[in-house]
Amino acid sequence: MTVKVNDSCIGCGACESICDAVFSVDGTAQVNDAAVADNMDCVKEAADACPVSAIEVE
Repeated sequence: MTVKVNDSCIGCGACESICDAVFSVDGTAQVNDAAVADNMDCVKEAADACPVSAIEVE
């Protein structure tokens, strides 16, 4: 499973507050790819919570 943050990210930090093992925000959100597999539940929760739908889970 891959997780990407697209260009619509506004850097609000919602994803980081929900799933800080995977997401970090420094201007825009960054993904820690190595942590995705072990944290899929919170990745999906963060994607659902993103106000601009910037998190793509494939």
